[in-house]
Amino acid sequence: MKTPTLNIQNIGQIKDASLTFGDLTVFVGPQATGKSIALQLLKLMVDAGQVQEEMGRYGIDWSGKLPDFIDAYFGEGMHSIWKHGQSAVKWGGKDVELVQMAKRKRTGKDENLFFIPAQRVLALRDGWPRPFTDYSPGDPFAVREFSEKLRVLVEKEFGGESLFPQPRRLKKEFRDLLERDVFSKFSLKVDKVRSQKRLVLGSGNEEESLPYMVWSAGQREFVPLLLGFYWLMPPTAVSRRGDIEWVVLEELEMGLHPKAISVVLLMVFELLARGYRVCLSTHSSQVLDAMWALKHLRENKAKPEVLLDVFDAPKTQAMIKMAEAVMAKTSRVHYFDRQSGSTRDISALDPGAEESGEAGWGGLSEFSGRANDAVARAVANPNR
Repeated sequence: MKTPTLNIQNIGQIKDASLTFGDLTVFVGPQATGKSIALQLLKLMVDAGQVQEEMGRYGIDWSGKLPDFIDAYFGEGMHSIWKHGQSAVKWGGKDVELVQMAKRKRTGKDENLFFIPAQRVLALRDGWPRPFTDYSPGDPFAVREFSEKLRVLVEKEFGGESLFPQPRRLKKEFRDLLERDVFSKFSLKVDKVRSQKRLVLGSGNEEESLPYMVWSAGQREFVPLLLGFYWLMPPTAVSRRGDIEWVVLEELEMGLHPKAISVVLLMVFELLARGYRVCLSTHSSQVLDAMWALKHLRENKAKPEVLLDVFDAPKTQAMIKMAEAVMAKTSRVHYFDRQSGSTRDISALDPGAEESGEAGWGGLSEFSGRANDAVARAVANPNR
């Protein structure tokens, strides 16, 4: 599929969504407008066989019934998003019958899409990744599978060694930026309490460590995200993990300071440079600012070093090579509108557009625009 497309009608809050994917695609819009539903449907379109096989492996039985399948995949109570006789899905222009998908169990398909959910903080319990079966049967599949992936990663690929900084994982430039803007000189390592493994933050003193519950909110949000990046960036000559071609990352900004968000965006760019197709959902104007800058730098054929300037990133040969690869990629931005229940392609990111959804970049720049207008009026007419 050269240019992937996903069309959704009358599913949950979505009345009509026409989504075309670039190498980097961003979903924006208010809460509860269907962004997560669309991303989970994307996972299902790409990995239907793998999803069914995984659910069957862990004893989930939907008995061929669509409502039970939807609850098992999206989460308890979510069967109501499907409206019989009205709901429809097209993938690559072809109709997809979810009713038939629920009846037919597919096996033997490798995973092609790695999903990092917004609820990733739930992946750690007392500082250790939870297995798939540790969750309630009604919890969304994406959360449970992500947590299981982290458990396998930590137990099989790290053992008792330090997880951060880790010379075999991530470029040195990323490690330096993360140390500066996220971990603040702390290390991430495996500890034991009465034979129970746990992840702790070390302060440099071997006798002192900080358990999970005293981490900052940003560190708790970021560590599962870091492990997700570790999964996608194996410490080998191979640039990608297995057959993974797609990466979905929901709300990368959760709990993070703007400087940390910049580092995560750079790591997303590293995924693009490695050949992954990446989809983001966000409520951060900073992410859209980055998309706007990337668009205009591409159009003006700017040098890759200028992109690194946007993120205050080091201009080493490795980072310049990454930025050069990103400048050659395609980007899309889709706005999920609450009032109409439809989506609009706002990839032009034109602040002068007549349509308010694009002019306000999906609502993320509306507040700053109103603040600027109010201040300008007050300055021009101080007595009014």
